[in-house]
Amino acid sequence: MNETILRKYARLGVVMGANVQKGQALIINTSVEAVEITRYAVEEAYKVGASEVIVNWGDDLISRLHYESQSVESLCDVPEWMVEQKVAKLRAGAAILHIISDTPGIMGGIDAEKISESMKVRGEKFKEAREITMANKSQWSIIAVPNVRWAKQVFPELSENDALAALWDKVLFAVHVSEDNDPIAIWKTHNKALGARETILNDYNFKSLHFKNEVGTDITIDLVKDHIWAGGSEYNANGVEFNANMPTEEIFSMPYKYGVNGTVVTTKPLDYNGTLINEFSLTFKNGKVVEYSASNDLSTLTSLIEFDEGSAYIGEVALVPYSSPISMSNTLFYNTLFDENASCHLALGRAYPMNVKGGVEMSQEELNEVGSNHSMTHVDFMFGSKCMNIEGVQQDGTRVSVFENGDFTF
Repeated sequence: MNETILRKYARLGVVMGANVQKGQALIINTSVEAVEITRYAVEEAYKVGASEVIVNWGDDLISRLHYESQSVESLCDVPEWMVEQKVAKLRAGAAILHIISDTPGIMGGIDAEKISESMKVRGEKFKEAREITMANKSQWSIIAVPNVRWAKQVFPELSENDALAALWDKVLFAVHVSEDNDPIAIWKTHNKALGARETILNDYNFKSLHFKNEVGTDITIDLVKDHIWAGGSEYNANGVEFNANMPTEEIFSMPYKYGVNGTVVTTKPLDYNGTLINEFSLTFKNGKVVEYSASNDLSTLTSLIEFDEGSAYIGEVALVPYSSPISMSNTLFYNTLFDENASCHLALGRAYPMNVKGGVEMSQEELNEVGSNHSMTHVDFMFGSKCMNIEGVQQDGTRVSVFENGDFTF
């Protein structure tokens, strides 16, 4: 990929994504597959006045070797200095930019329980860091960079070079970056469009949503009282605007933890902790998953649902029209950052406090009282389709068509 595009993409992530402020520190969590764009992101961050930029490198292949070779005890040994190293800068107000370059299914064949036990310990150890980001106490953003292994899964019929080029084209299209445009201006317009639809949904003040399609989904999801629909740009505790996910096409809100009933059937694979689950269904009763099945890797799905008490409940419901640009690209990315923006989705695990009025100032006990789900995990899975219909029920019982044949009615 040429330098002009990489610099433009890096600047988008720094300025429109994390929106680094003058005098603010930036943490970049990145991949060895993304060296060039990471260097440009560091440069762009200093251009806008970052006080310092801390870069943390990762490598999927090395991570797999750790899981293959270490014992559960070793994987679960997370020293306090490592925790403090991650949390200290966040606690002091640093912004975060994640530059991901994942390999779908990289952990295939690894004992799911081994991964799950390690993730539970790390989830508990890094609880403070997770709460800072999920409560939007500082800005954070995620962008993605293609790699050959990922590209070959998306385009198996192409050579490595052609597959990589094709995936770059799809990624750049999704984030509105090209050589001859101003992506920051486009993102500002995009955020306004999502905001207009959020206003409509918030004005309806739905009590519940009923999802039904021909794939097998038939589920009713209650929303918490005083819920807020959000999407596009968000604001941190100091009122600084940022875009958490790039790309984004979703508008999402907070389900009532105990108000989910029915069955949902997935329409896209889920890459969970490096293992691909191709198709699965979940049946909920009073909010909790009571039955589930999967076409493959049932043990991995089990490890997700049984991760902790809250992982058997949902913390997010998100609406994405079938006609969204990413959906219309007819590309299965095998990556949640992109696939969730081509499809309506739910998330097992923790809810975002921002999705209820006053939520970011609430204690966990107060959030529990309003029906917000609490968990150490938050995993999105996709269930939208061209034949999806959604009916909203307002507080007075009035029924409103929200989706017909996969798209908004307004």
